[in-house]
Amino acid sequence: MANLRAGLVGAGMMGRHHARVLGSLDGVDLVGIVDPDGDKHGVSGGRPVVDTVEALVELGIDYAVVAVPTAFHLEVGLTLADAGVHALVEKPLAEGVEVAAQLAEAFEDKGLVGGVGHIERYNPALQSARTRIASGDLGDVYQVATRRQGPFPGRIADVGVVMDLATHDIDLTAWVTQQSYVSIAGQTAHRSGRPHEDLVAATGLLSQGTVVNHLVNWLSPLKERTTIITGEKGTLVADTLTADLTFYENGKVATTWEGLSQFRGVSEGDVHRYAIPKPEPLRIEHEDFRDAVLGKDADIVTLQQGLATVKVAQTCLESARTSQTITL
Repeated sequence: MANLRAGLVGAGMMGRHHARVLGSLDGVDLVGIVDPDGDKHGVSGGRPVVDTVEALVELGIDYAVVAVPTAFHLEVGLTLADAGVHALVEKPLAEGVEVAAQLAEAFEDKGLVGGVGHIERYNPALQSARTRIASGDLGDVYQVATRRQGPFPGRIADVGVVMDLATHDIDLTAWVTQQSYVSIAGQTAHRSGRPHEDLVAATGLLSQGTVVNHLVNWLSPLKERTTIITGEKGTLVADTLTADLTFYENGKVATTWEGLSQFRGVSEGDVHRYAIPKPEPLRIEHEDFRDAVLGKDADIVTLQQGLATVKVAQTCLESARTSQTITL
């Protein structure tokens, strides 16, 4: 069977990582790259670098990876859909619900595979956490709290921290718990002089009663990517920078001091840091999308799921503007 022919749209900061993986992916040939600024990072490997998506399509591609600024997702996506080309679009799918819905509809109408690059779903720590939650290791899930902070990423100019970073946490929370968002309340602030918000604190409720909290900013010299999932049997802590997963088990030793036991709640138990395989998340994302294009079973982030994430993020911004909790 002939290899799939893939193209890359955008050879910037994220695009160069996609080029590296596409150039070494089994069953796939990277045949061309689109970037009007040329091959600044030297990732083409001698492959054609063209100025337009139309020129890339003319090279004869089965699918494309879209790694351009969010504002260009609609134009690029519609061009690919019209040409009958499957596409993996970097997150967020779009800067708003209407555009995201238009993209999802365009690919669905043509019967094409569309995916969104929510890379955290492929982090080994979160994949293991999802499996353990589904198998009942936590029992009922009470709360998910995420912290995502670090310095400002200079490449981001067209969206704020909610669409750029918080969409990671919105997607991974819904995916790990296998629940949907019921309501969201957000508070944002502008501290750096940029037109978009640069920090957000959000609280939400999921469909099975799980409470969620997201603290996100790009104002901190401390880089942190932590997801804390608390349930009736203990707490899972996923560090997605190191792909480590730790389980803090509820204690099994009864508190005999009556005065203390009345307000202590659960006690501290054993702590387990799981030894898990740690493949590169981006490579797993690409392998799954390749398999989806081939018609195989694959766990990709669908355009409808990407749309749902954009809807929650947009609602969070509306909540911040109106100082109200909004039901989705």
